[in-house]
Formats: sequence, structure tokens, C-alpha cells
Amino acid sequence: MSHISITITCAPELADMLVAQLSEISYEGFEERPGVLIAYIPVAGFNEAALDELLQPYGITYTKEEIKQENWNALWESNFEPVIVDGFCGIRAGFHPPFTQPLEHEIVITPKMAFGTGHHATTFSMIRLMQQLNLAGKKVFDFGTGTGILAILAQKMGAAQTDAIDIDEWSVESSKENAAGNQVNIHIWQADSLENIKGAYDVILANINRNILLQYMADMRRLLSPGGVLLLSGIMVQDEKIILENAQKQGLQRQQQVEQDNWLAIKLVTG
Repeated sequence: MSHISITITCAPELADMLVAQLSEISYEGFEERPGVLIAYIPVAGFNEAALDELLQPYGITYTKEEIKQENWNALWESNFEPVIVDGFCGIRAGFHPPFTQPLEHEIVITPKMAFGTGHHATTFSMIRLMQQLNLAGKKVFDFGTGTGILAILAQKMGAAQTDAIDIDEWSVESSKENAAGNQVNIHIWQADSLENIKGAYDVILANINRNILLQYMADMRRLLSPGGVLLLSGIMVQDEKIILENAQKQGLQRQQQVEQDNWLAIKLVTG
């Protein structure tokens, strides 16, 4: 699968808002660099008119480039640096040397065309919330697994079973390879919704975007065991109210949240 990369020159405060808006029109990966936002979307989903309409009110322009599947690794390798979350979890690529500082968990990934390397505030904050959980012997579900980072971490934290889905075939392939490379056993498959998923999970992880979280809040609640925990991310600060109102309708209560760079990650528990 090839992707289109859109490079937008903008201020950091505008970049956060654009990430939220672009997520709503099928953009599924982002890189934030000083003064620049790069957004990625599969070629099949690219609609230039919709992009122009979204950016027009801001008076900003963009450049676009098609990235072939075979060029993807070269692209991320040129930008990817190791990530350490609070001395708890380190994330690196295979070509990086092992971490020298003591860490509870180390994850080695090859993103390929899947998204999620731990750099963005959404993934970083999810890992911070996971750090507070005792996953030993628990059953975990990762909704929108991307590179598989959160599912891999759950297994390394002692989960008895971790299941994961993603809508994107390439993400499923990438997460399976990353799970194998980290020597953890995760059941990963391709799915575009939660409607046909059965069972009860102690912990559900969902680092996606506001619209998908709202659309599937009831399904996520249905899949939670009594006393279960739901971790949500991909939420802009201004969307906190609507997410919490929707969660409360499903009998979910906020217990903790983390804010970073205008993004929220929220821990919800069953009432």
C-alpha cells in the first residue's frame, strides 16, 4: 500500500488542531517537527478537495508526495530516534543499540507503514497510564493497534492474553512482525469495528481519535469485564467534555488522566 504524505508549515498550536481535524477525514499518521506537520493517508483515501477545504480557513498551503511501500522504512529510519517513557519503557528500532540505562521494559519495533512509535503525545501518555496498572494475569484488548506497541507492552507487563485489531492490513502485518520480534504472543487480526467481537476484557486500550472513540464507546463498555479499565487517547483537550459525557452514559467514570501537548489520555473504570 502506498501513502500520500502532506507537509504543512504551521505553528505548534495549530498543528495539534490540524491533527484532530485531519484524523476525521481518514489521515492516520502524523509527524510533528519544529514548525512542520507531516500527515499521512493511504493513496486510496486521499481527497485533495477535502484537504483544501480544511486548510483554506487557515490560509496555509502544503506540499504532497506519494511514498511507495518500499520507501517507507528509509523514511522513518531517517527520523526515528529512541523514546524513553519515565524510565519505565524504552522504544527503539532494531538498528539502535540497546538502552544502557535501567528500564522495566524495552520494545524494539519496525513501523513499516503502520503508525505509532511512542513519539507522539497520544502514545506516550497511554504508556504513562499503563505504567500505573497491574496487568499480571489480565486479559487485554488493543483497539487500533498500529505498530503493536501498546499490545506488546501489555504482554511484557504480564498480561495473560492480549488481542489486538486494526483496520489497516499493513498495520496488522507490521504489528505481528513486531510482536514476534519482541518474543510475545498476541492474537492480532484485521477488523474495521468492534461489533462482531465477543468476550470480556479486563483492560481495553484505544489510542485512535475522537470520532471513533465516540462511535464505539458502547461497544468498548460491552467488552469490559466488571471492574474493567478503559484507557483512551487521541483526544484533544477541547474534546474532553464530549468524551466524558459519552463515557458517563455508558456507566464509565474517569479515574485518572494525563495531558501532554494539548492531548489527553484518560483512564475510565466501570461504575
